[in-house]
Amino acid sequence: MNVRRRLISGTAVAAATALGLCTLSACSSDSAAAANTDKFDVVASFYPMAFLAEQIGGDQVNVSSLTEPGQEPHDLEISAKQTAALQESDAVLYLKDLQPSVDSAVAQSEIKTKIDATSLTTLEKHGNEVGGHAAEHDDHENEELSGLDPHIWLDPVRYARVAEGVGKAFEKADPDHAADYKTNTAALVKKLDALNTRFEDGLANTKTKVFVTTHAAFGYLAERYGLTEEAINGLDPESEPSAARVKELERMAEADGVTTVFYETLVSDKTAKTIASDANLRTDVLDPIEGITKKSRGTDYFSVQEANLKALKTALGTK
Repeated sequence: MNVRRRLISGTAVAAATALGLCTLSACSSDSAAAANTDKFDVVASFYPMAFLAEQIGGDQVNVSSLTEPGQEPHDLEISAKQTAALQESDAVLYLKDLQPSVDSAVAQSEIKTKIDATSLTTLEKHGNEVGGHAAEHDDHENEELSGLDPHIWLDPVRYARVAEGVGKAFEKADPDHAADYKTNTAALVKKLDALNTRFEDGLANTKTKVFVTTHAAFGYLAERYGLTEEAINGLDPESEPSAARVKELERMAEADGVTTVFYETLVSDKTAKTIASDANLRTDVLDPIEGITKKSRGTDYFSVQEANLKALKTALGTK
């Protein structure tokens, strides 16, 4: 599925401004060199993929990310310099259909190991509404269910499945360090399993099961823990909701005891705060973890997920 961007042409890629290829912690001054080291060089499309590569690869890999910290991943158009770095790498780890410019560059590259995270788990359709929400609050068919939801990393169980697939791909591509990858993968999966348990326990008994977000990023998380996500927008984080949708959300919030409208760090909070003000609700952050910045409530995937769990528990209330 194409979330919202058209595929850019090879000419457009070549003509793009050189953004540079960034590691998780800092940007390299020479992105081509960053992808040509003595280690197993992995180019990741954006933070959730880069985090997997670093956790699984450990000391044996050199990981670079095509998406800079703080950059909205859907907006990425990679440069000719980044495309060249991709060619110099040993592997690319990406999430197909989330970033069309990455898909185009990967398809055109001759890199031997191409790991598409969507092929390592199952994807589903999500839109403005997911989970077991009662039909009486919905007076129209959901026109947003137009594509498969890419936000698999927000469900620790699905993310663990992807991690296992990435680990096997690393073992095959770099057999000299297969034992390290196997050990690191097992450790990561164990941590994700523990995170899943904390979410299960923390969200098992809440006053309401419904939460409101700016866009439909949390469908898999909602389904995993028996919740319902009501999104102001659909899968597109920057689309504007209709007046009818806003009124519907306000009615639903009152009926279901919703207390909070969640927004995210990389997209404007204006719409969320307007709706919250009109409906006399609070606002808070629920982070889709598409990148780690100074505004993030945590320093990595796990700490931000813990912050998300805390925010959900507060918003949903405990019995």
